[in-house]
Amino acid sequence: MTDHDHAADGFATRAIRSGQGFDPTTGAVVPPIYQSSTFVQEGIGGLRGGYEYGRSGNPTRTSLETVLAALEGGERGLAFASGLAAEDALLRAALRPGDRVVLGDDAYGGTHRLIERIHGEWGVRNTTVDLGYLEAVRAALSVEGTRLLWVETPSNPLMKISDIAALAGLGHEAGVLVVVDNTFASPALQQPLSLGADVVVHSTTKYLGGHSDVIGGAVVLHDGELAERVAFQQFAAGAVAAPMEAWLTVRGIKTLDVRLQRHSENAQAIAERLVGHPAIERVYYPGLPSHPGHDVAARQMSRFGGMLSVALRAGADAARAFAESTRVFQLAESLGGVESLIGYPSEMTHASVRGTALEVPENIVRLSVGIESLEDLIADLEQALDHVS
Repeated sequence: MTDHDHAADGFATRAIRSGQGFDPTTGAVVPPIYQSSTFVQEGIGGLRGGYEYGRSGNPTRTSLETVLAALEGGERGLAFASGLAAEDALLRAALRPGDRVVLGDDAYGGTHRLIERIHGEWGVRNTTVDLGYLEAVRAALSVEGTRLLWVETPSNPLMKISDIAALAGLGHEAGVLVVVDNTFASPALQQPLSLGADVVVHSTTKYLGGHSDVIGGAVVLHDGELAERVAFQQFAAGAVAAPMEAWLTVRGIKTLDVRLQRHSENAQAIAERLVGHPAIERVYYPGLPSHPGHDVAARQMSRFGGMLSVALRAGADAARAFAESTRVFQLAESLGGVESLIGYPSEMTHASVRGTALEVPENIVRLSVGIESLEDLIADLEQALDHVS
């Protein structure tokens, strides 16, 4: 493949062109999928393009890692088999037994489970704190052995907004690594590295892939010692993105910019429509001026995204009835695809944190707003709410 440096190009151009030079052999505008487990060498140790075995590297994976780094403004992108595999590799590269992680009290349940139940058995401790209270964060970071601050904004599922620049400042003041899970926003709306974060992680399954047909994860960071340690974990532990998954993710990324525009427009309109509905106690969406994190979100995001949650006034039974009564919104886990999904976090995405500080209230329903016709989405939600009004 041939390519040129797209660093100075606009976001949409980088999403389409970075790492995507046409095939010089045939002129194919879409690079091929290198569905190969191994690569012929020109003599012993004579690697063609640095490729020897599919776990250590593959041209299709390289194209994905190149565009990921370009979109997040990082020097190095690393692609994994899932978002949790990416997080796991980062944690193993950055932490040692006895170290402590500070993370938000509304973090993704799978992240908390990974840190608490997997790394916890190897001596890694964690503290949860409301990241909106900077003095509480400062106090948590001062605890001996704290090595990492984990930020997720907007958070899942209560859409809390954390001030990345302020938290990065606190983290660096305390000498800890600042990691931002950018899955909900995607780099189309927010670039945490430019705000001072050290590392960005993604479930590429979500908005980056965008079509609910691939599982993947990513770590993006500036090149250096930590990047090499994460790359070693990727190679030595082997939870790498396969060629087909990498190719599908790259294909999804090409439309990321326009998709996030439509996701955001639809979600904003739906949030505004649901405010004041008699069945709805509260709408959680940072695009609403009433949202406590609205001003910070407006400062660090270009749009407010496609995710929102609602609290049902009548409680858990009403929330379940609402989630099970939609027709266009499909009842399913995950998010970020072109189709609209609805979920009940307490028993679906966040079941693993029930009984912990991260427990999601039972009257919460989460919406992943797709790019279908807005009129159809609103009509569907309103007819479903008729079941609980």
